[in-house]
Amino acid sequence: MASKTVLSISLMVSLCVAIFVTQGVAHTQTPPTVPGLFPPGLPIDLVKCWSSLFNVEGCVLEIAKSIFSGKFENVEAACCKAFSTLDANCWPQMFPLNPFFPPLLKDNCARIVPNSPTHN
Repeated sequence: MASKTVLSISLMVSLCVAIFVTQGVAHTQTPPTVPGLFPPGLPIDLVKCWSSLFNVEGCVLEIAKSIFSGKFENVEAACCKAFSTLDANCWPQMFPLNPFFPPLLKDNCARIVPNSPTHN
């Protein structure tokens, strides 16, 4: 049981580190000009996708907790509002290992923030 807890904490820390390092690197480096090195839209679009969530204090952590717990009670209205404004094209890049999470969170956010659009 303790090994599952350690694994969960390790995964959460790794996710947070990867997100923060990716964001910092993307702001300090210019994208390469070699054609075909990165698919179109990467990494700049990924930074744009995450930036709206980073602008809301604690939002990324709330979403990370929801990913690992499967519960949405930690996601507050401000975070839901930011998540609801994301383009659905961002979701596969932001959550590549869990494609079912974004629509679930978006539907849950529609209940928390009534005027936010639901996932179609």
